[in-house]
Amino acid sequence: MYYKEPLAVVWLKRDLRLQDNEAIYNAINTGKRVLLLYVFEDFLLKDPHYETRHWNFIKESIADLNQLLLPYNSKVLAVHSEVAAVLNQLLQHYEIRDLFSHQETGLLCTYHRDQKIIRYCHNNFITWKENIWNGVLRGLKNRRGWVGKWKNYMNASVFPFHPKNQLLTIHEIEELEKQFSVMDLATPEQNSIQKGGVTEALKYEKSFFEERYLNYNKGISKPKIAVESCSRLSPYLAWGNLSTRQVWQALKAIRHHSKNKKDLDAFAARLKWQAHFIQKFEMEHTMENASINKGYRMLKKTISEQYQIAWQTGQTGIPMIDACMRCLNETGYLNFRMRAMIVSFFTHMLWQPWQDCAVYLSKMFIDFEPGIHFAQVQMQAGETGVNTLRIYNPIKNGYEHDSNADFIRKWVPELAHLQTKHIHEPYLMTPLEQGLYHLKLGTDYPLPIIDLKQKRNRASKILWEMKHDPLVMEENERILDRHVIQPKPLNDAV
Repeated sequence: MYYKEPLAVVWLKRDLRLQDNEAIYNAINTGKRVLLLYVFEDFLLKDPHYETRHWNFIKESIADLNQLLLPYNSKVLAVHSEVAAVLNQLLQHYEIRDLFSHQETGLLCTYHRDQKIIRYCHNNFITWKENIWNGVLRGLKNRRGWVGKWKNYMNASVFPFHPKNQLLTIHEIEELEKQFSVMDLATPEQNSIQKGGVTEALKYEKSFFEERYLNYNKGISKPKIAVESCSRLSPYLAWGNLSTRQVWQALKAIRHHSKNKKDLDAFAARLKWQAHFIQKFEMEHTMENASINKGYRMLKKTISEQYQIAWQTGQTGIPMIDACMRCLNETGYLNFRMRAMIVSFFTHMLWQPWQDCAVYLSKMFIDFEPGIHFAQVQMQAGETGVNTLRIYNPIKNGYEHDSNADFIRKWVPELAHLQTKHIHEPYLMTPLEQGLYHLKLGTDYPLPIIDLKQKRNRASKILWEMKHDPLVMEENERILDRHVIQPKPLNDAV
């Protein structure tokens, strides 16, 4: 029997970075040689929540890691396979007793995958060490004391990256690649969707904290301005090019000498809000497929393929909705208020099930984060019971947040030549006005597929009545007890 070198394997998932990566830090601290591994798994490649744009972002992130690893003469082993199969193959050459990764708060299918890996590791005498991810804690029964623990995590020192000639060399990894289906990391050149990688993430962070944050509160609700005034860091947090702690500490550092603390504090609140929703999903994963408030599971909606396709393609006849959907489809980005509005329109006005909305949007959002996504979709759909019911009026939102119709003009060019008053409500144009502007509604741009007022009134009536259903009210109490962050007692105030 020949000698096999001990090897610590780091299984990268949504932590595609070197700094503040506890899994890598722990692997290095074993003193063993270390392999950084990413596995493109078939079941995820085929999952309906993911789209090519996500895999391209991941490939760009890994390619960037490989550039950052060049000074260490190493790279990531990126293969198309299943995790157990990769470990099996590696065991032919190395003694593997340690597997490191973060605790993933992901789709239910990844939970089932992890259960299989637990059994695999047990059967092969491998210790799988999973570390806390961005302050999200596993196994909580309620939120008592959670805020303090999260802040302690955010304020703790980041994990440095200082390998001591331990990483497998490029040559060694290239030899391993001969035994796998290696993933081609090349991606098409495009400018519409943010590019993945630590290098890109740091550029966005730098520009935000140097200047762009100054308009954060002013622009956060306005789809055109938000492109610049919002941080645009969400994809890099979702895929782990940056840790929330890195961004939190960068924010705190600049706050000391900033004259505009209000905007920084608003951004800090959203970082905590992000963790709150991921923690919620960690504690109640069933919300991926079913309403968190069981009382709303009795709500039945008839699926309309016609409505759903019109919404997906930006052909509803409601300019603000169509502009948002077309923008999202092309860029993978939409500011928060507009995200809430398109979910509200789909679930309230079109009266379609939120599950269909959640699947489509997950494919389009480049920053798709399961822990935030499902909770937010349900909240905007009005099916939590504990949140205020908001049914967004897309016309009103258009006038308020795109008053000059610049955003609509960009994404719905069929209407760009109209006067602003016509762009927001083109269906009010008379036949004479349509002739003057050479626009034929129903041909050049669709007529509205629904009556907004009628559909709003129907949704409002049904959902408000359901708030008084005994099961809905009973579930409200359970949800509040389990997920609401308890206020500090007076003697503990700071």
